[in-house]
Amino acid sequence: MSKQIQAIRGMNDCLPQDSGLWQYVEQVLRDTVASYGYSEIRFPIVEMTELFKRSIGEVTDIVEKEMYTFTDRNGDSLTLRPEGTACCVRAGNEHGLLYNQEQRLWYTGPMFRHERPQKGRYRQFHQFGLEAFGIATADIDAEVIILSARIWQRLGLTPYVKLELNSLGSNDARAAYRDTLIAYLEQHKDLLDEDSLRRLYSNPLRVLDSKNPAMAEMLAAAPKLAEHLDAESAAHFTQLQQRLTAAGIEFTLNPRLVRGLDYYNRTVFEWVTTELGSQGTVCAGGRYDGLVEQLGGKATPAVGFALGLERLILLLQTLNLVPALAASADIYLMAVGESAELAAISVAERLRSDLPAKRVILHCGGGNLKKQFKKADKSGAELALILGDEELARGDVTLKWLRQDKPQQTLKLSELVQHLA
Repeated sequence: MSKQIQAIRGMNDCLPQDSGLWQYVEQVLRDTVASYGYSEIRFPIVEMTELFKRSIGEVTDIVEKEMYTFTDRNGDSLTLRPEGTACCVRAGNEHGLLYNQEQRLWYTGPMFRHERPQKGRYRQFHQFGLEAFGIATADIDAEVIILSARIWQRLGLTPYVKLELNSLGSNDARAAYRDTLIAYLEQHKDLLDEDSLRRLYSNPLRVLDSKNPAMAEMLAAAPKLAEHLDAESAAHFTQLQQRLTAAGIEFTLNPRLVRGLDYYNRTVFEWVTTELGSQGTVCAGGRYDGLVEQLGGKATPAVGFALGLERLILLLQTLNLVPALAASADIYLMAVGESAELAAISVAERLRSDLPAKRVILHCGGGNLKKQFKKADKSGAELALILGDEELARGDVTLKWLRQDKPQQTLKLSELVQHLA
């Protein structure tokens, strides 16, 4: 026997017993963003490597260690997308969607990062993201965050997630703060771990995001970015907080929240939970006003967020918030006898045409009535229809309810659709 081929580590199958939950969550997300007027955009899974180097930043864990990058037959360096914002901006620039326009866009699909797989964090994972382009004022930042809060409300997660906020200020203000932070960290080099030493001069703000407990006290005493904000960014951040408060959204200011991607400026935020151990972030985003221009477009303000579907689904399962999901079928049609089996095909197709909301399984594979009933029960269908040669000769069909205590009954085939409508 040949050796069985297995899935790649960290890249998982979604089995039929799980797909219903995925579809439910995806539908909640789609319905929510649609109610705010966002439109779907789809872009390729593979992009030019340079797109992510220029957007995410070369001195980041994603670009340095995690990207799936390869050279194709033309000698081009290509990368499986590790996140969606850069792809969305590239598509917007390429197709003229962004300059001097407002766009509210959303996307979903698989992303890829080569990191150590753990529960809720995989090498192929699925993100849902949205991006709003062309609006520089704090009201769109607020809308994006309020929209994310509505997702939690619709999924029953509001009591289990908390919003953390920070502002990174303008690029100029952040550059000045960067020098101040480097000077402080240099005074405490003996406390920095290997990752922090590596980032000290290339990406010092990421040191603030370290989860190393040995550095916690030193980082808590570090200069605060909020104390170095330019006046315009400070006013923007105040307006955002006012709008969130007016909408009843509770939040905590977290001066160490910097996000791991280079393109952020001003608003950054995360929704976090204590229900998933160390994997506490369930949604994150912020403003990135310079990225469109950085990737070859005209200067365009932008803000957005992304959430990981695996982690969101894990949170629902952990909290026992998975709703009762519909079975794979509503009606199971079985036939006994050669004439009945031929007629059953037409009956099933008529049901699918006249009752499109009903899911109809036509029994295949033969077998006696007992065997067919076992399969009908396993399908989860509410109703079994039995068609035999004798019933067919009379123009009848038998109805048997599988989940309700209702008596079996016989109907004329001509009345079946009207009865089930």
